[in-house]
Amino acid sequence: MPDLRLVNIVKTYGKLRAIDNLNLTVEDGELLTLLGPSGCGKTTTLRAVTGFVAPDSGDIYIGDRRISDIPPEKRGIGLVFQNYALWPHMTVFQNLAFGLQLKKMPKAQISKKVAEGLTIVKLEELEDRYPRQLSGGQQQRVALARALVLEPDILLLDEPLSNLDALLREQMRFEIAQLHKQYGITTIYVTHDQTEAMVISDRIAVLNKGKLIQLDTPAEIYSRPANKFVAGFMGTTNFIHGNVQDISDDYAAVATNGGLILHGRGLGLEKGQDVDVAIRPENVEFLGQSQASTPHGDLNIFDARVDRATYVGELIDYQLTLGESIIRAKGDVRRKRAAGENVKIYIDPDQLPVLRE
Repeated sequence: MPDLRLVNIVKTYGKLRAIDNLNLTVEDGELLTLLGPSGCGKTTTLRAVTGFVAPDSGDIYIGDRRISDIPPEKRGIGLVFQNYALWPHMTVFQNLAFGLQLKKMPKAQISKKVAEGLTIVKLEELEDRYPRQLSGGQQQRVALARALVLEPDILLLDEPLSNLDALLREQMRFEIAQLHKQYGITTIYVTHDQTEAMVISDRIAVLNKGKLIQLDTPAEIYSRPANKFVAGFMGTTNFIHGNVQDISDDYAAVATNGGLILHGRGLGLEKGQDVDVAIRPENVEFLGQSQASTPHGDLNIFDARVDRATYVGELIDYQLTLGESIIRAKGDVRRKRAAGENVKIYIDPDQLPVLRE
C-alpha cells in the first residue's frame, strides 16, 4: 500500500484557521489516528484528504501521485462515516455490491468480493438483511466491509464507533485493530477518544487549533507528552506548578510553591524556568511507612493525606493532599487506605514529565 503525505496544508473559514500549515506523512501500511478535542481540525483534515474540502494551499499525495485536484471518486480512498451512511432500502449484500457495480465489475466477481467482505467482518449469514434489522455493531461492520471490498489505496475512518454503547465500542476497537493488522491498508482514523486512539494506533497525531502538536507512538505520547495540553488531553493528569532549581542530564529538580522538590524528566529546560510537573494517578505508588528508599534513593518520596477513597471496581480512586496540592491517585483494592489516613507515596522520576509552559 502507498503512503499518504500532506504538505503545508492550510484551510481557513473566515478568520478561523481550521488547518494551520499541516505537514504529515502516514507511512505505508500504517494506522495513524488524528486525535484532539472538538474544533481541533481533525475532521477538516480528513475531508481534505477525501476531496470533500479544498485546502486554501498545500498538496496531498498518495505515493507519488498528487491528488489535490483529483475528484473524490477518483482518489482511490475508502471512507467509513460516523453514521455509517448505509442505504436503508438496500440489503447488506446490495450495500456492499453498490460501489463494485459502479465500477462495472462482472456479477460473478461482485458476488465473490461481497462474500469475501462479509467473511472479513463475520457477517456471512446476514447478507439479506436490511440496515434497520441490524444492531449498531453490525451496521458498523457492514460500513467497514463496504469500504474494504473496493480495495482502496487509503482507508479513512471518521469516528466510526461514536454511536455505539461503551461495551460494544471497546470490543470494536480491538476488531478494527486486528483487521488493520491482517490487511495492512494505509489508514487514517479520526477520534476524540484517547483510549480508542491508544488501542488501535501505530502512531497518534495530536491536533489543537489546527496545528500538529505531537506525533508519536501511543506509549511515547502518553508517557512523554510534548506539552501541558497533550498531557492533559491524554487521560487524567495532576499538574503541579514549579520552578526548575537544578538540572542533571535529562532530570530536573522542580521546587513547588508548597515547598516540595519534585524530580522528573524534561528536555530543553533551563534553571529558573517556570514549568508544570505532570503526575499520572497510576504512577503514584503507596509505600509502607517504614520504607525510606527506592531505586532512585530517597527522591520523590513524600508524606500525604488521604482526603477521599472511592471504590471503582478494579482499583481505589484516591484524592490526596500533597503539600499544598490536591492530586488523584490509584491504588490496589486489596489494601484500601481510609479518608484521613496519613500515607507515604513515591513517584518514579522516570514517569514524571516536566513540561515547559
